[in-house]
Amino acid sequence: MKRQRQKKHACVRTGVGMNQIYFDRLVKEIERQGLDAMLIAPSPDLGFLIGHVPLFCLRFQGLFVTREGDCFYVCNLLTADEMREVLPNKKVYSWFDGDGFIETTRQALSEHGLIGKTIGVSSAVRAFNLLEIMEKIDVRFVSARELCAEIRIRKTPEEASHMNRAVQIAVEAMERTIPQIRAGLYEKDVQDILVGHMRALGAEAGSAMVASGPNSGFAHYNSNTRQLQKGDTVLIDYACVYRGMLSDITRTFFLEEHGERQKEVYELVKKSVLAAEQALADGERWIPAIDRAARRVIEEGGYGTYFTTRLGHGLGYMPHESPDIKQNNERYLEPGMAFTIEPGIYMPDEFGVRIEDCLIMTPEGGFSILSGGLSKDCRVIGRAEA
Repeated sequence: MKRQRQKKHACVRTGVGMNQIYFDRLVKEIERQGLDAMLIAPSPDLGFLIGHVPLFCLRFQGLFVTREGDCFYVCNLLTADEMREVLPNKKVYSWFDGDGFIETTRQALSEHGLIGKTIGVSSAVRAFNLLEIMEKIDVRFVSARELCAEIRIRKTPEEASHMNRAVQIAVEAMERTIPQIRAGLYEKDVQDILVGHMRALGAEAGSAMVASGPNSGFAHYNSNTRQLQKGDTVLIDYACVYRGMLSDITRTFFLEEHGERQKEVYELVKKSVLAAEQALADGERWIPAIDRAARRVIEEGGYGTYFTTRLGHGLGYMPHESPDIKQNNERYLEPGMAFTIEPGIYMPDEFGVRIEDCLIMTPEGGFSILSGGLSKDCRVIGRAEA
């Protein structure tokens, strides 16, 4: 996927104004977790909440939200006017490079009764900023990484509809891409073709990881330079955005032919996906039990040591949200939760297989496999009869 370079002082607008519904949820969650406030640095979390993400650099900045429902922003002078246009209450405390940010931060915290209090921080806040503040100001910061995810863990009907559309775009884009994949193309060529189809179908953005041959043995392959060859395993993990909501799908193919072991591993992973989805169909909602249903299949097939990842993850405005679908996440799936099921077998320097579906829990307590329209059958591609 070709990436557009940001201008030096670029910013990202993700919406229009404060998302009041989720702001109110955030305030309730701050109180529920016994915090006095929450600090959110520029990130998708911030964009989700206020519809705007300023350029994030080494200078300290962030939105403070108090348990009383007030908010204020601390930032460098370079960002102050920009943030005053965004925040409804215009409460922006700005500092000059020549003075540093400590005294301005102290003033802001003091005026909002936060001296000596406990403030949760989002995952994007820089540790060196927090260490300097705690060294010079009487305030305690604690990790609240999951708090922002918790307020959006249950999708609204509108969000669910947008996610479903993102998935359907992705499904159609893959079906258009498959006939174009052939030996001789590079991984990047396949990325570009697939992303192009997603954009043409209405996606706001798209991305793809194409791992061919031995590269498919790495669960998080991060290059795109290999040329596809006959007999390759081709693992494609891809996503697109529609109205802010993400899809996330993986399918694994074989180019022109496959060996017996490739077929064996594929069918084992497919059986694992189906086992997790069958557990859901049977009424299981306890996340560790769903993980166990899928993992048992691969372990009994003799490849347990090669299933090195969690079973899945939450999905929504960000590619990885709550709830994690893993054996130590001891919670139940609830209506509105969206997530992936994606078991895999990864043998570095040999090959790997992953099959990933998008699912969402319905308001009635059931579930829907949003990506069910994209076949999970073993597919040989790149030949005339395929």
